[in-house]
Amino acid sequence: MNAVATGVLVAGVDEAGRGPLAGPVVAAAVILGDAAIAGLADSKALGVAARETLHDQILALARAVGVGMASVAEIDALNIHHATLLAMRRAVDALTTVPGAALIDGRFCPPLSCPARALVGGDASEPAISAASIVAKVRRDRLMLELHERFPVYGFDRHKGYPTPAHLRALADWGACAEHRRSFRPVRDRLRPEVP
Repeated sequence: MNAVATGVLVAGVDEAGRGPLAGPVVAAAVILGDAAIAGLADSKALGVAARETLHDQILALARAVGVGMASVAEIDALNIHHATLLAMRRAVDALTTVPGAALIDGRFCPPLSCPARALVGGDASEPAISAASIVAKVRRDRLMLELHERFPVYGFDRHKGYPTPAHLRALADWGACAEHRRSFRPVRDRLRPEVP
């Protein structure tokens, strides 16, 4: 798919959570509506408050929003690349409106029932992908806050599972919990009995 025909409903698709050592990878697919949403940008360029505000606006104004996830078990079984594509496919499948095409942030497209094109840097240049990046990031951050309630020793509320020095220290002190990705080397190198 080199260009999207005029009038075709386009879903922007992006993910959050490829790099963390814990938690699922979350993808979102967004078909924007006719109303413009000011301030859409790559979620990484936005603060928490701006992301939360935009997330709510996207849900209110978009034609359709779908969210998909791949679990830690799926990440460990498939690898993070294939698990990410799976989450993206699930996000597109969760849309209540069927898109005529999809624009995927990155270099690879998941197998979809509609034409798809990968777009490097799409989260900063395509509004629908920017919207998807915001939804995916907010949803994943919320999941990590829930995981923090279950496993407070790791500090998931602060680093969201990324390999910060504090997270690596907690892994060394406490071992891995059920939500750590055992296929990721920093976890594998620090494996101890699982925290219940």
